[in-house]
Amino acid sequence: MNILIVGGGNMGITYAKSFLRSHITNKENMMILEKSPEKAIQLSTQDIGKVYGNAQDCITKADLIILAVKPQDTEKLFKDIQPLVDEQQVFLSIMAGVKINTIVKQLGVKKVIRSMPNLPAQIGMGMTAFTASNEVTRIELVTVQNLLNTTGKTIYVEQEDAIDAATAISGSGPAYVFYFMRAMIEAAKQMNFTPSEAELLVTQTFRGAIELHNKSNFSCNEWIQKVASKGGTTEAALKDFNQKELHQNIISGAKAALERAIELGKS
Repeated sequence: MNILIVGGGNMGITYAKSFLRSHITNKENMMILEKSPEKAIQLSTQDIGKVYGNAQDCITKADLIILAVKPQDTEKLFKDIQPLVDEQQVFLSIMAGVKINTIVKQLGVKKVIRSMPNLPAQIGMGMTAFTASNEVTRIELVTVQNLLNTTGKTIYVEQEDAIDAATAISGSGPAYVFYFMRAMIEAAKQMNFTPSEAELLVTQTFRGAIELHNKSNFSCNEWIQKVASKGGTTEAALKDFNQKELHQNIISGAKAALERAIELGKS
């Protein structure tokens, strides 16, 4: 299978490197289309496949075309490549908010898979939700899922609306974690730890808590109960969180992200 990644940004290059590292494809079958001449030159030195600057030189060679550009760049991109595409080609979009039907109509194609990865894909720890148009065959869907699995874990969703929800939870989610970590690091510094000590205390706490959760069958509530003894320090913190409705505020923030994802899809 010849793979073309349209867009040489962080996620596009993450995919290229991940596919090659897993040996699911090779450099001879990997192509990257990058409109910036400077970036194209830079990418050509990374030995991750053939780099092109012109769509006419590569679109027709691809079996799978991965759309990894910013949503606001789609109008010009679709106009440039529409005369070159074939309806037998499979398109994988990682563009936030861009609907399958939009891609189908503007490109005149049928086989479209829409996905939402997240930042940890860069280290093989990503979470990707994906769905597909009816014309994508089971073999094609499994092939693409195997590619996506090289960046972490995947979940297939039947309804495209769930992609917007995944954007709000797993797509934006790493920023929520970093937000909480930043607050804890600041709290540690206010308790007279040095910045490096505060960073270590918080990052190792998060890492350890996640590993505990992953290696057991306990729910989050059960783990909270195990840490928070009656009348203890943890209970004091949790009581303060609850009084300030932190739990509900986090849910509200995620819903705000969902609303914005829906708005982007409409625009």
